[in-house]
Amino acid sequence: MGNSTVRAVNRLRAHGRWAAAARAPAGNPGTVFTAAGLWPLLALLADGSDGPARAELAQALGIPAEGAGQAARDLVAALAGVRGLRTATGLWTDAGLPLEDDWSAMLPAGARGTLTGDPDADAKALDAWASDRTDGLIERMPVVLDESTLMVLVSALTLRLRWIQPFVEGEGEPHTGPWAGRPVRSLYRGTSLLDRVGVAQGPSGAVTLLEVVGAAGVDVHLVLGEPEAPVGDTLTTGIAAVTRARPSTGASLLPDGRLGPGPAVRTVAAFSPEPRLDIETVAFEVRSEHDLLDHARLFGLETATDTDQATFPASVPSRWPSLRHGSPRWPGSTPWASGPPPSAPSARRPAARRRHGPGTGRAGPRCASTGRSASWQSTGPRG
Repeated sequence: MGNSTVRAVNRLRAHGRWAAAARAPAGNPGTVFTAAGLWPLLALLADGSDGPARAELAQALGIPAEGAGQAARDLVAALAGVRGLRTATGLWTDAGLPLEDDWSAMLPAGARGTLTGDPDADAKALDAWASDRTDGLIERMPVVLDESTLMVLVSALTLRLRWIQPFVEGEGEPHTGPWAGRPVRSLYRGTSLLDRVGVAQGPSGAVTLLEVVGAAGVDVHLVLGEPEAPVGDTLTTGIAAVTRARPSTGASLLPDGRLGPGPAVRTVAAFSPEPRLDIETVAFEVRSEHDLLDHARLFGLETATDTDQATFPASVPSRWPSLRHGSPRWPGSTPWASGPPPSAPSARRPAARRRHGPGTGRAGPRCASTGRSASWQSTGPRG
């Protein structure tokens, strides 16, 4: 897989694209999405399209349509090589719908299926596929089928992680936010690496970032924005900071005081000169569903879904079904956080403590050195 594909996937996710347009659906306390799951589908559509639809899809993808099919196949193969990550692509077509061999050959092995024309039976088959490919995390396929549906093109992506330093479970009760006043399952951990926490500045204020290192080469970056900041602003700022397109300041360089959503730094008396970062968050689950046609231009789908204009030489459908992006379900025991109101619920109260001083190496009831501590307060997901 080439670097151009990686950059294209990241551009779809951020920099004024999907992340900038993201918002929590009405009545839903959070939202979740992945460009790595959607990008291969758009690439396969671009490879099988012609005319204006092909040009629009190529623009959304960020690469020429000529190589999009192979790039999609390479991306799916590369993702399959990541430990803890399961990814799958599936294509179901009506038995009477012809497909070009060259185009269908771009699909991963075992991806083809046939629609029977019975919406209930087909829905059960697609739901079973989704559940099997995601270890039961996604129980149903978020697409409405009827007798006239000719093609369904889907992808599934599931990531399971183990942390290098596990969280310890406990009980807590947030004082603010949507979980205020009720007991929650809390997760705790500590480290001496203060710069796992940093603060970046974005168009809607400060954004706090927390890096949680995984044991299999996949790390998680939790992003916390100001309570009233738009989802898109928090996400684009966080992604830009994580990818170093926007500067951020590590906790070791932050002055005393509260410096954005969450972190507060203070000097404390301590037995050791070693700095300390204490993190507290909560267990949670997020479910969300996105209709891609709500942002058809963003995803290059305006002409592709117009049956009077779209041309797909790879097939000859008379009507394309509604294109939807699935409803990922994140396990409640996974310690994720995000700024209210971006893509996942935020942590309840991570805390960082920074210590410095000579230290005596003696234990006892009196402190032998002085230092600084920081706390990070967040309030949970907001819709």
